[in-house]
Amino acid sequence: MLDWILHLDKSMGEFIAMHGAWVYALLAGIVFGETGLVVLPFLPGDTLLFAAGSFAALGHMNMWLLMVLLVAAAVLGNTVNALFARWIYARYGDAIFSGRLKWLDADALNKTQQFYDKHGGLALVLARFVPVVRTFAPFVAGIAGMPWLKFQLYNLLGAVIWVCGLVTLGVLFGNIPFIKEHLSKIILLGIAAAVVPTLAGVAWKMLKR
Repeated sequence: MLDWILHLDKSMGEFIAMHGAWVYALLAGIVFGETGLVVLPFLPGDTLLFAAGSFAALGHMNMWLLMVLLVAAAVLGNTVNALFARWIYARYGDAIFSGRLKWLDADALNKTQQFYDKHGGLALVLARFVPVVRTFAPFVAGIAGMPWLKFQLYNLLGAVIWVCGLVTLGVLFGNIPFIKEHLSKIILLGIAAAVVPTLAGVAWKMLKR
């Protein structure tokens, strides 16, 4: 079952044929799980959104309904994640980053903490495009006590750009044979092209300071 979910971008057509509109619930659940539950950073994200867009282009799903549902799932996921972080920090404090909580990936959490410290609220937007980091970014924001209104503004902005951007790319290019065959590599290159220049610009500003 887990292997099937991890490769849903390849088996989505089969699921739609068998269960129809339930695909919306499945996709929303996966997006919520990846962004809302820190124990599920391995769930598919970028490739799933791109693949969903390609199926929407074929008329199997409504693109606008898909975007609205997945943006809502992404926003809700980050919100639940941050609220859980506030609760867990109040209870366990510094044990979170020490590795004593076995169900938390301390290394990934510490890397996300460094990422968040460098970029602040912008990290919530950038993290949407970085696998694993996007799962831990709202958790770190919750631990850091980021003002709630500021958190939700960046949360919504990141969700809209991430979901709508990748779904739209899937609609436009997802059914081109070459892209379908090399989807994972193309997604990684796209993420690098989007994130690396931004990080380089921020790093340069910090060095100048």
